[in-house]
Amino acid sequence: MSAESTPERSKAQRTAGGNVVFALGVTVFLAAVLIGAFAAVALLLDAADAAPLSSVIPGDGRNALVVGGIALGGVTGLVVPVVLFGMVKGTDKNPRVGVGAAGRKLLALLAFDVYVLVLAVVVAQLGRLLPAPATTLAAVFAVGFSWMPAAMIPPERLGLPARRSK
Repeated sequence: MSAESTPERSKAQRTAGGNVVFALGVTVFLAAVLIGAFAAVALLLDAADAAPLSSVIPGDGRNALVVGGIALGGVTGLVVPVVLFGMVKGTDKNPRVGVGAAGRKLLALLAFDVYVLVLAVVVAQLGRLLPAPATTLAAVFAVGFSWMPAAMIPPERLGLPARRSK
């Protein structure tokens, strides 16, 4: 095969302004994830100390709330900016997210957050039986891997559109 018969690919070059905007966007997303995680941990620990969860969470189970707060706040801090960005930016290939679709995504996020919160409180109950390091380890595995079976369900089974293949 000769060199003339192969089609040439032109690489899209990003401009300096595009690089700055990309870096700014990555910074905003990372900041939202970190701030969301720290905020959720602070709120959950405050709830465990002086609010409605104070009688429910044993002392050795507090770290389970920290793990749950990291998951809850991190995912929330990631998904909310992505949904908001999807409502503003769209292309011919990927149109903007409508208000109804954004609302459904945020309701699904709320359901996930409630699930993680309940799971963290349930795992925190191990603090009544186990020392804090063992409870923390159990929380990392329970909170970190509990959503995996749901992630493996094909979207069509949940009434969602199929994933796009490239």
